[in-house]
Amino acid sequence: MNAGHSESMGGVPADPSGSAAQGAEAAVAVQQAAGSDPYFPDHGDARYRVHRYELALDYRPAPNRLAGSARINAIAGRSPLAEFMLNLSDFKIGRVRVDGRPAHYTHRGGKLRVRPAKSVRSGAAFTVEVHWSGNPKPVHSPWGGLGWEELEDGALVASQPIGAPSWYPCNDRPADKASYQISITTPSAYAVVAGGRLLTRTTKASTTTWVYEQAAPTSSYLVGLSIGKYQTVLLGDPGPGGVPQHGHIPAHLLPEFSRDFARQPQMMELFQELFGPYPFDEYAVVVTEEELDVPVEAQGLSLFGANHVDGARGWERLVAHELAHQWFGNSVSIADWRHIWLNEGFAKYAEWLWSERSGGRTAQQLAAAAHRLLSSLPQDLRLADPGRKSMFDDRLYERGGLTVHALRCAMGDEAFFRMLRGWAGLHRGGAVTTSTFTAHVNRFADEPLNGLFDAWVYGAALPALPTAIPARPTHPPTNTGTVQP
Repeated sequence: MNAGHSESMGGVPADPSGSAAQGAEAAVAVQQAAGSDPYFPDHGDARYRVHRYELALDYRPAPNRLAGSARINAIAGRSPLAEFMLNLSDFKIGRVRVDGRPAHYTHRGGKLRVRPAKSVRSGAAFTVEVHWSGNPKPVHSPWGGLGWEELEDGALVASQPIGAPSWYPCNDRPADKASYQISITTPSAYAVVAGGRLLTRTTKASTTTWVYEQAAPTSSYLVGLSIGKYQTVLLGDPGPGGVPQHGHIPAHLLPEFSRDFARQPQMMELFQELFGPYPFDEYAVVVTEEELDVPVEAQGLSLFGANHVDGARGWERLVAHELAHQWFGNSVSIADWRHIWLNEGFAKYAEWLWSERSGGRTAQQLAAAAHRLLSSLPQDLRLADPGRKSMFDDRLYERGGLTVHALRCAMGDEAFFRMLRGWAGLHRGGAVTTSTFTAHVNRFADEPLNGLFDAWVYGAALPALPTAIPARPTHPPTNTGTVQP
């Protein structure tokens, strides 16, 4: 059990959102404190942290050929770096330089070990350049292939949790968050969609180069990418100060997409009301021609399969789920994978909040259904540390949502939503742990909620269904939204 869960500060702070300086300090502190991920000890190197990646890629879909160069700006930790490691799959390495000087390296088993010509001083900034080429393919995992996936006509990247090294060299651990600039050259028939702001699109002869900038701190697994033949549409009119939202879909799926995603702008409005300002510059959704088991979130971007578009809003809860991850999981990230319930529990509860506020079943009704389901399943999963084999277990999602609901019932709506907005605001761009969250909640609660956390987060047996929230009127959307080409 994590002893930090018993921490309490009592009362409601005058400034629940905290300050940007506090958030930045907290983010750096967690990044520096986070060691090797216990679930994936071969991924990431805690001896340094990356500040920025600049990737220049050339991809040819027909032969599935990728050539790339990376410029990585990093900062050494508390000890000098005579050697460090990047994660990168089985590509041919062209050259590796550190601070402009050739470096010795070895590359095997997905690890690129680099030995600079001169050790990097503790706390010093340094730059790594890597050139690589080859045929990208998914990383093997207990959940199938992860990362770069060649499609029948294009490619997509869905990296959670360890797929990022399938296409670029990275310090592959979720606490190590950096800004990104990604330049991708492809045949001009293809569109490239990445998370972030499109800076330029330049066509020369038969190829086009797309340059995206993601300024917000981003975990390596959350760098999303899709290459395909898409039609781009605007989801609603963001208006002054609004969030630009675009869809990229195969043209023949546009009628179904126009209905299935029409209410996403209203979800955005609701989640900003409940969670605080949207944490990035814009939001994009991509629907691929192929089927996906589940949609996948990336920073400022979500990827859906053609099977998630039916023209009947049959998968609308997943539209809400992926959008909510932009706050919970992407902006506020986890320090390591033991804490994944903080991502999935909030995204699950966002589904229930959207249902409740759009005229569907209430959060209490959905919580009761989840509770009935969990009561019929084995009760041997602990949210605080589910184990690698169970980190994507359906029980974690449902119990995570129930835990958030239990907090709402215990705190009442006013304090609960103040707590939620404070959590998203204070830790924006940072990385957190379960003990960080329990301490945060206790700042907003009338009395310490350690018993609730003991039962729901640190215990395995399923507690009783939380007490119902007093009914309040819902306000169903008055229109169906618009999708503009």
